[in-house]
Amino acid sequence: MRSTRLVIVTAALALAAAACGGGSTGGSTGATAAPGQSGFTPPRLSAPASLGAAEGQVNLVAWAGYAEDGSNDPKVDWVHPFEQASGCKVNTKTAGTSDEMFNLMKTGEYDAVSASGDASLRLIASGTVAPVNTDLVPNYANVFDGLKMKPWNSVNGVAYGVPHGRGANLLMWRTDKVTPAPDSWGVVFDPASPYKGKLTAYDSPIYIADAALYLMATKPDLGIKDPYALDDTQFQAAVDLLKQQKQNIGEYWSDYTKAVQAFKSGDTVAGTTWQVIANLVQADKAPVEAVLPKEGATGWSDTWMVAAEAKHPNCAYKWLDWIISPKANAQVAEWFGEAPSNKEACAQTSDKKFCDTFHATDEAYFEKVHFWTTPIAQCLDGRTDVKCKDYAEWTRAWTEIKG
Repeated sequence: MRSTRLVIVTAALALAAAACGGGSTGGSTGATAAPGQSGFTPPRLSAPASLGAAEGQVNLVAWAGYAEDGSNDPKVDWVHPFEQASGCKVNTKTAGTSDEMFNLMKTGEYDAVSASGDASLRLIASGTVAPVNTDLVPNYANVFDGLKMKPWNSVNGVAYGVPHGRGANLLMWRTDKVTPAPDSWGVVFDPASPYKGKLTAYDSPIYIADAALYLMATKPDLGIKDPYALDDTQFQAAVDLLKQQKQNIGEYWSDYTKAVQAFKSGDTVAGTTWQVIANLVQADKAPVEAVLPKEGATGWSDTWMVAAEAKHPNCAYKWLDWIISPKANAQVAEWFGEAPSNKEACAQTSDKKFCDTFHATDEAYFEKVHFWTTPIAQCLDGRTDVKCKDYAEWTRAWTEIKG
């Protein structure tokens, strides 16, 4: 459902804001931005102070599985109930990559987007999306605090969207092939791995952060504090580790269905996974286990953002509130395979153990997860004496790593 999320950081002209029912300069909750979050100054855009009448439709850019209308499974439909309740017809364009998502939003044809953390800052910096007045999104009050006002969905204490859900990039292995049971990413980064040709890794430049995370724990002398804030020396160390790892990689994956098949067949015996992949492989009786390694992990938290030039901003705000409402948020979380963002969604899931499986309420678990954030030249860890590698450089390096 979630394809590779490649991003190429480029400059873009700021777009004018579109008012829903009157402009304001704030409207966000009064939380404090994380240290280092103000590495750039976004265009001066306003969030609406109030909402007006629904425009009759809303145009969305979304990941597959985020706006289901029953066409894939008649039992899976939270779009039609929204249309009936809001009077807003939903038109959805499914995007396969973050780059495609960004380019679609630049056309001005779409009102809202479910941006991942490896794209959201680019949307903010380019003026493609505007601040969001969370007071106009009543269900925002019940979003887990661990997802609010984060570096990938806010800048300088101003919210730029509402959290959709979250998940960790886990380590999975075949229990009949890999012994002893690993508890470290070392099993995929060991240059002398006995599993050469049977390892897998996520196919995206953002995977460089996984190498940086491992180096944070194993080479503290590099001084890495944030896997998305890498100076020249730190970045080169991560790139060198990945080039070394490539010799042992059998296949990089971006299509989750191929990852499922590779683990089931035994072509892959260890590597990066998502909880939903682990669940599917285990459901087919393949002997696998998945764990959050002792070094922690990278992860993803998607954010629904509103276009600065939204033609249907009132319906866009209605959608934002709907998709994080308890029932709809529970439905999309179960369908896609992720922890919901609304703390009341757990009571609405059909599988009453779902939130336990996906650690939805376990903030201690997610404190070990470094969520995807777009790397920029201004170091996200707060350093001002050096420049960090931006995502364009990550993209070039990833091409070189894979050869």
